[in-house]
Amino acid sequence: MTILVFALVALAVCALLVLVHRWLWIRLVRDTTAPGGRTRRIGTALAIALPLLSVAALTTGPAGAPFWLQQTVAWPGYLWLAVLLYLSLTMLVAEPIRALLLRRLAHRDSAGAVAGRPEPVEVPAGAAPAPAPAAAERPAAGDGLSRRRFVARTVGGTAAAVALGTVGAGTYGVMRGPSVKRVRVPLAKLPRAAHGFRIAVVSDVHLGPVLGRAHTQRIVDTVNRTQPDLIAIVGDLVDGSVPDLGSAAEPLRRLAARHGSYFVTGNHEYFSGAQQWIDHVRELGLDPLENARRELPYFDLAGVNDIQGEQEGKGPDFGAALGDRDRTRAAVLLAHQPVVIHDAVRHGVDLQLSGHTHGGQLWPGNYLAELANPTVAGLERYGDTQLYVSRGAGAWGPPVRVGAPSDITVVELASFQA
Repeated sequence: MTILVFALVALAVCALLVLVHRWLWIRLVRDTTAPGGRTRRIGTALAIALPLLSVAALTTGPAGAPFWLQQTVAWPGYLWLAVLLYLSLTMLVAEPIRALLLRRLAHRDSAGAVAGRPEPVEVPAGAAPAPAPAAAERPAAGDGLSRRRFVARTVGGTAAAVALGTVGAGTYGVMRGPSVKRVRVPLAKLPRAAHGFRIAVVSDVHLGPVLGRAHTQRIVDTVNRTQPDLIAIVGDLVDGSVPDLGSAAEPLRRLAARHGSYFVTGNHEYFSGAQQWIDHVRELGLDPLENARRELPYFDLAGVNDIQGEQEGKGPDFGAALGDRDRTRAAVLLAHQPVVIHDAVRHGVDLQLSGHTHGGQLWPGNYLAELANPTVAGLERYGDTQLYVSRGAGAWGPPVRVGAPSDITVVELASFQA
């Protein structure tokens, strides 16, 4: 039954995408170009090729295609998905404007035809009819069509420019690297000596066929400039295998923090082979917290596996990570998905650090993210537990962010005793 539901949903999504692409082709290609012209042929070819590249970008990785092929189709395929989103939104806004302009054009043509109609002339019986006006005096049959095409080009061109500008700005934001965000979090149990302790939170880097070694290096440089006391990578580091992405992750070896660098799995690690990455990040000098706890000088640091690990029998185990600890000490939990906050509350966690949501990544995706997550971005309190959710340092799928800029967050712990 589950497979049948999935198949029906997939079929419905594919049908919707076909209809959307056909609608965009009509508005942006057919309505703006001359039949049989070179421009229409090119536009039609792109309307077929771009969605196929998007499908290839989404499927070559899971299908185990060579990494060079994944890289070849990833950029155009993923970028088209972002352009498709904003092109559809802008064309929806433009549709009533187009209809209004065409209605006014039709009204003007109708009024002009009535105003220019000659007065009826009586012709005596038996007289020859007057000759038809010369071709130069007749209205050109193509004038109305060319004006409609002008409207279509103006409206479609404006919508396309807005969509491409939005995606271009969002891509630049990702490729220049994450900014630094600073958040102060007071903890009641934190000793005075730990006041000002800085944790650099890095989430959702998503190394893969688009974001590679250069992106990792930007993140490492940014983190090290903040001079944190501790570094926490809270999942979704990669989208691919160690053989394909090991070199892209290599700069992580240069992360520097007085109390070390720690890692917990995200759902995408389990899509990529979690155990191989746990072993690899350990070689890079990170400490993987697999349902485990470290007793630091001022507080307990715990980490749990991602929920996706349940598919392999290695899901989150809060008892193993937080059981039998001294509850008079403050506890900071690393957990990829915010939805486990209620488990954190039950186990007396003072602060949970998470990612996963990307802050929605592509507006209006934040509204969808709100449906599945208790907190999409920022700091919120749940009982005696505080939850901080990072928007992430990379991007999944399209290397584009709109309305949810990437960040690395420096969480500064504050003691009530200070």
